[in-house]
Amino acid sequence: MRIAFLTAPEGVEEVELTAPWKAVEGAGWNPQLVSTEAGQVQAFDHLDRAGRFTVDHVLAGDTADAFDALVLPGGVANPDALRTDERAVGFTRSFFTQGKPVAAICHAPWTLIEADVLRGRTLTSWPSLATDIRNAGGTWVDEPVRVCRAGPSTLVTSRKPDDLDVFCAAVLREFDRAAQA
Repeated sequence: MRIAFLTAPEGVEEVELTAPWKAVEGAGWNPQLVSTEAGQVQAFDHLDRAGRFTVDHVLAGDTADAFDALVLPGGVANPDALRTDERAVGFTRSFFTQGKPVAAICHAPWTLIEADVLRGRTLTSWPSLATDIRNAGGTWVDEPVRVCRAGPSTLVTSRKPDDLDVFCAAVLREFDRAAQA
């Protein structure tokens, strides 16, 4: 499976990128770092600069065609930048249109809100997004991980870095389930 990890050029929470990435690699799948700019992505450990990661694919009107699933890591700045970029929003929306699984952690649902894909879905996130999710037609719950199979796409969401173990386990399970379908 080829898994897109969509990030802005700066602001992704490093552990929310690297933990699911390692899980996907460990499953024998092919993670690809997708961004809105070429070069490297600057990750953060909360507010402190952390590692840099090389971009594998730059968005240019792309859809989900070349990928089997999407992971949206969090961080505050990362999804805030992505939700203002129509290429990123359209790319994200296309996974739902094509019925491919999506996983999002922490503040990443901001991109899902902008893509208008949350109506009728139940999900979790960083608590400060609860009202935004409700206003976008979703139901917010305070749980370590939530799998929602409403609609053609499975959506796996999680709240924060402390939930990464259960998030990564759910991502692997649900992406594998989609691949077997």
